[in-house]
Amino acid sequence: MGAKGRRSKKSSSHSKKDKRRRRAVRHSQAKKTIISRISRSGKRRKDIDEVSRKPISGRRLSLFRIVALTIIPALLFLLMEITLRVVGYGFPTNIIIKQKVNNIPSYCNNLKFAWRFFHPNIARTTDPFVFPVSKSKDTYRIFVMGASAAAGTPDGAFSFGRILQVMLRQQYPDTNFEVIIPAMPAINSHVVLEIADDCKRYQSDLFIIYLGNNEVVGPYGAGTVFSPLSSNLSLIRFGIALKATKLGQLITNLLESPGSTNVPKVWRGLEMFLEKQVRADNTKLGIVYRHFQRNLQDIRHLACKSGINIIFSTVPSNLKDCPPFASLHRPDLINAEKKNFDELYQQGVKYEADGDYDQAVEWFLKAAEIDSYYANLQFRMGRCYWAMGKYEKSRERYIQARELDTLRFRADNQINEIIRNIACNRSDEGVYMLDAVRRFDENSPHEIPGEELFLEHVHMNFKGNYLLAKAVFEQTEKILPEWIKLKKEEERSFPTEEECARLLAYTDWDLYKIYSIILNDYFKQAPFTNQLYNDRRISQIGQELKALEDSLSPKVLNEVEGQYRWAIQQTPSDSWLHLKFAELLEDLGNHNAAANQYRLVLDYMPNHFVAYAKLGLLFGKAGDLDTAIAHNLEAVRIYPVFAEAYFNLGFAYQLQKKYDQSVKHYSQAILLVPDNAITYNNLGSVLYQQGKVDEAIETYRNGLKIIPDNLDLHYNLGIVLEEQGHREEALRELRTALKIEPNSTKVRKILNIVLKNAAQ
Repeated sequence: MGAKGRRSKKSSSHSKKDKRRRRAVRHSQAKKTIISRISRSGKRRKDIDEVSRKPISGRRLSLFRIVALTIIPALLFLLMEITLRVVGYGFPTNIIIKQKVNNIPSYCNNLKFAWRFFHPNIARTTDPFVFPVSKSKDTYRIFVMGASAAAGTPDGAFSFGRILQVMLRQQYPDTNFEVIIPAMPAINSHVVLEIADDCKRYQSDLFIIYLGNNEVVGPYGAGTVFSPLSSNLSLIRFGIALKATKLGQLITNLLESPGSTNVPKVWRGLEMFLEKQVRADNTKLGIVYRHFQRNLQDIRHLACKSGINIIFSTVPSNLKDCPPFASLHRPDLINAEKKNFDELYQQGVKYEADGDYDQAVEWFLKAAEIDSYYANLQFRMGRCYWAMGKYEKSRERYIQARELDTLRFRADNQINEIIRNIACNRSDEGVYMLDAVRRFDENSPHEIPGEELFLEHVHMNFKGNYLLAKAVFEQTEKILPEWIKLKKEEERSFPTEEECARLLAYTDWDLYKIYSIILNDYFKQAPFTNQLYNDRRISQIGQELKALEDSLSPKVLNEVEGQYRWAIQQTPSDSWLHLKFAELLEDLGNHNAAANQYRLVLDYMPNHFVAYAKLGLLFGKAGDLDTAIAHNLEAVRIYPVFAEAYFNLGFAYQLQKKYDQSVKHYSQAILLVPDNAITYNNLGSVLYQQGKVDEAIETYRNGLKIIPDNLDLHYNLGIVLEEQGHREEALRELRTALKIEPNSTKVRKILNIVLKNAAQ
């Protein structure tokens, strides 16, 4: 037992030592493991550091830059665009939008389309049009595109497109011809390209392009007051595309803040361009021509690609009876030469006035040796040659006068040559050229177009529109599809000018209205007032107006009413006929019948804001002010920059003695049309009724800054100043009013009262 016990004790001792050794070994191994891990970790960190110190490859850097510069901004742009659309910001930008007409899905004109190119206050619109979404099998759809001449200014009811539709329907009565006219004043090829790109989507069969007068003065032209010219067409198109987005519209609105002065906000017609003269040798014209050519090429391409036939027409203008709007001497003319030129020129003018045209031409030719760039000189020579019977020379000089006109409102030779080149010899592609310039020459005395076909510089009278429509018809008929031609069972006599006039209810009453517009809105306004012989022209058209007025006896007006009723029976759904008939009935004092016609217009054209305003005016005259207000509010809802409706609202609220609302709407009317004296007078009266005398005085004075020769503004201001004790100022205003109208009884009466008070 003792030995066994000793072994057991020894064994126990050894076991403890073994445990210590094993712990030591494990500790040593653990230490080595930790050291090894630390070593490997350090190595990894070293490897990482070495990797991090390696340069990023060019490919990865380029990719990162692309993402940073394109994808991220694009995503931000998309996010902002979606947000703006969700909150309803901005306006639709296509020329055509959807609308229900009598519960029928239809397309109509977008009144805000031109806001992409002009400030909303001055943007023009197309005349209203509507056509069904569903195109029937027997329908042939035509779009007429261009600017004011294509739209039929000054009265779209008698445009060449409307006359063309009459011709087509008369010759092919079993076919439904839709002639849609998305044309409007002040636009050019930059805008029409966008219109054509939109119209191609609506099952169009034919495009008719009548375009070229506004290439220099329209948006992005060399003589524009709108969007400025750029030599980079891609940059122009990017800007146009950007404004089609809500974000682009937001940016534009921020840049065109109320205080900005670089963008015109009041429409003043051609007068706006007086400071934008462009010489014939200006290098910027080359840019204009290149842009015009490229835009027409792209219009042609999109039509061909869409399987749409297209007719390009050259653009004639008034040569004989439209003197240049502005003339400039050649830029290197020194003072001595200019003095010599003026002496020779004035000698020619003297002989011309005396009717000695041979002598006049001799002096003019001597002046031309010094400076042949002066447009008025060329026109005077053309006129003298005409009087001498030398018509070829006359024509040459008239053309030269147009080419040298530095206010370039007429398509020149280069514009028309571009049109010819774009369309010539491409009939196999569905592209056709109509030389309207040649057609007008052939139908003018001695091949020099003038007042026989034109109202002023480019807008045609009914005869001119008929001539152009007939030329377009002849070209259109050649390309009509067989299914239409087969329906024509018999040859029909072609509609004469008189027959087309009858079907469109073109009467002496309409001619009187047109001449009134031409006289007051054109010839009595700049730059027409700067043209040679303008006083003579004003006198002539004034005499014609007087003769027309005298001829419109009650019996004749009754016949005119009958002509309208007959035309409406032939085409009951023609909204133009109903609109014009309503205006006639209103003139005749038949307000109830006029209101019924305006309602019919709205049945066919629910977005016809003019009809709403006119209907509201009739209700106002009948004493139903609430309904009048409702109709005019609808007019400004449809078209928020319609000054006439704001004036009507101001007047209606004034009659209701709701003066705050009246002031609000009168003020908006002035903002849109700041040269209407009646608005200032009415607003001043309302402010006076509110006891805001100082504001009333300021309103009258603001009006006189713009319309200094208005009798009523001077008269009303004089009365208010007298009541406020400002007698000297009151007398000055009343005396000025009396100078304007020496026979005014009301002015004399108040002036005598003030003078009597002053003497006491």
